[in-house]
Amino acid sequence: MLKLLVMLLCVGLVSCSRVDVQTYSQEKPTFEVRQFFEGRVEAWGMFQKRSGEVVKRFHVQVNGHSEGDKLILDESFTYSDGTKQKRVWTLTPAGPGQWRGTAGDVVGEARGEVAGNTLRWNYVLNLPVDGKEYEVQLDDWMYMMDKDTLINRSYMTKFGVEVGQITLFFRKQP
Repeated sequence: MLKLLVMLLCVGLVSCSRVDVQTYSQEKPTFEVRQFFEGRVEAWGMFQKRSGEVVKRFHVQVNGHSEGDKLILDESFTYSDGTKQKRVWTLTPAGPGQWRGTAGDVVGEARGEVAGNTLRWNYVLNLPVDGKEYEVQLDDWMYMMDKDTLINRSYMTKFGVEVGQITLFFRKQP
């Protein structure tokens, strides 16, 4: 019983600690998702355990294009250990300021909301670790800094407990 109570308390603390995306509704420059991701974008990032230890660094090439109302993001990852990964997102507008997304390693559908310079995504990802896959929840925040630069912070949790963070810097290419 005590373990359950502690777990519920941790889940409650984690869920209360996040800001609402509408907090950023007046921030500039306005994040136009399609405009930023159409074409070629490069990104550099790292994954940190909850202790702060950096366990992986990576580079991403993103090629984005529209197919009707859908935005397709073809992502090619190269990790610091030499491994490679591919992810193809299909993003669809879902109303004013709303987006939905799917990808091969995303469980179900990602849901996103844009306000001002910020996009917040929530989704479950199948994460491969040492030959096994784990379903982890991502609370993914993207902030436009200027027309060509985007900063992304993701909080990864399992059973409501943070297991790590991802930090990415995106740069739109000419």
